[in-house]
Amino acid sequence: MQTAPLPAPVRPDPVRDPWRDLMRLAMAEAALAPATGDVPVGALVLGPDGTVIGRGHNEREAVGDPTAHAEVVAIRQAAEQVGEWRLSGCTLVVTLEPCTMCAGAIVLSRVDRVVYGAYDEKAGAAGSLFDVMRDRRLNHRPEVISGVLAGECSEQLLAFFGTQRLDTDFVPGRAVR
Repeated sequence: MQTAPLPAPVRPDPVRDPWRDLMRLAMAEAALAPATGDVPVGALVLGPDGTVIGRGHNEREAVGDPTAHAEVVAIRQAAEQVGEWRLSGCTLVVTLEPCTMCAGAIVLSRVDRVVYGAYDEKAGAAGSLFDVMRDRRLNHRPEVISGVLAGECSEQLLAFFGTQRLDTDFVPGRAVR
């Protein structure tokens, strides 16, 4: 059975984008990651009323956990704050397009909306390489808003890779976690 193609990710108007301030908060969270050698990716989970109920930045190097991506850290904190695993009505704001693992966590936690900054053509699972979150075969499909402050989020990653990993081939839109 053939299904209709998925719509392209929503691209907000950069002049009137309501997500810019929140993305800057996520970028501030991302700025905490390099202190432990982690890639600067930051995430926030907003409750249904718009308050921040979870924060996270990459902590793989810091805690030795391959699942300690910013999104997973923020989702875990939000679930603890809410007191259950279902994050219905919540929004995840993240500086880099989620990978397949994080996209799976987003779907399973029932987050309603994902807002991300930089595209990740190498590992992105929200439209760039894969589109896990909007796969019609899954029981939950969050709204995806992409490219919010994409240039600034990419620059934050470029700055890190320029000083921390001189052997990387990172270019905007081709991030490495």
